[in-house]
Amino acid sequence: MTSLRLRPEDTADPPAIRRVVAEAFARPDTPVPAEVRLVESLRASEAWLPELSMVAEADGEIVGYALLTRVRVDPGLVPALALGPVAVPPRRQRRGYGSAVVQAALDAAVELGERLVVVLGAPAFYRRFGFEPAARFGLTSPWSGLGDPWQALALPAAVSGAEPPPSGEVSYPQAWAQV
Repeated sequence: MTSLRLRPEDTADPPAIRRVVAEAFARPDTPVPAEVRLVESLRASEAWLPELSMVAEADGEIVGYALLTRVRVDPGLVPALALGPVAVPPRRQRRGYGSAVVQAALDAAVELGERLVVVLGAPAFYRRFGFEPAARFGLTSPWSGLGDPWQALALPAAVSGAEPPPSGEVSYPQAWAQV
């Protein structure tokens, strides 16, 4: 039985994370996927929240990765989070590692009192965590025109009625321009 450990990345993890993201997003037409450069750029930016860079570790090997970083919703520059990239190497997929590491990242965001997470991804995968089309929240972004893959999730701090989740234009850090 493989033991799975979910935790924030530590200082020794970036090379293994790079490998996991590179394998998950490998394309024959590019030696280094844009998602690898995205993680590295975000890690060096003000959007980086180290406690929300989560790894899934199976028997001492990193087998999954999920990253939440800071975005802002205008008007008001209200803080929110962007999920991505989420990565599991192809040979490790369909074992629940991706779902586990995403849930760990979302749980950590809830513990920090975050209110909103946005993602661009497969609705069939992200729906299981409660994501809905972002348009339902009145959110726009450069990816709004893609329809259902542009999604949002109101976290319990927003759902409990403290304040409703923000609506408006989601502003991403410059690092996202390369994806």
